[in-house]
Amino acid sequence: MSYICVDIESDGPLLGVNSMVCLGAVLIDKDLKLDKTFYAETAPISNAFNIDALAISGFSRKEHELFRHPKYAIWEFEMWIEENSKGKPILLSDNNQYDGSWINWYFHTYSKKNPFGYSSRRIGDMFAGFMNNPYYSWKKHRKTVADHNPVNDAKGNAEALIWLQKEGFNIKFK
Repeated sequence: MSYICVDIESDGPLLGVNSMVCLGAVLIDKDLKLDKTFYAETAPISNAFNIDALAISGFSRKEHELFRHPKYAIWEFEMWIEENSKGKPILLSDNNQYDGSWINWYFHTYSKKNPFGYSSRRIGDMFAGFMNNPYYSWKKHRKTVADHNPVNDAKGNAEALIWLQKEGFNIKFK
């Protein structure tokens, strides 16, 4: 199985009403390289948006409206996963209730299937279990600064997981 860290930015909190703005992903390979990345921007699916939520992505509404239809981004992401994954891909995120939900909704809406299946893993829970501390501050192990570019955010999360593996957490990257 392949581990893929995923991050998304949206223009509001509600799936199917608000829109994903962009998504980023990084595959953690067996050599612990993070050079296989994916990035896509998606046009709005509705007129509903929260200006403050959209601002986090760094894009204006006019810019967001110029992005391609989400079906193309999802198709390209599905092809990227297929080309880069060895075995079943596992979605990892710092907040899989958020990121994983958006990815699942967009895959089922525009592709009719989700290559990740119906589950994902929350990075914070992996750290909490290994450290035997539900409040462990794992984000300090990122090297790449979290700047709301979804590729950078996913890469930082992957770096933290690599640190955890080096500390003895039993996770095998392919």
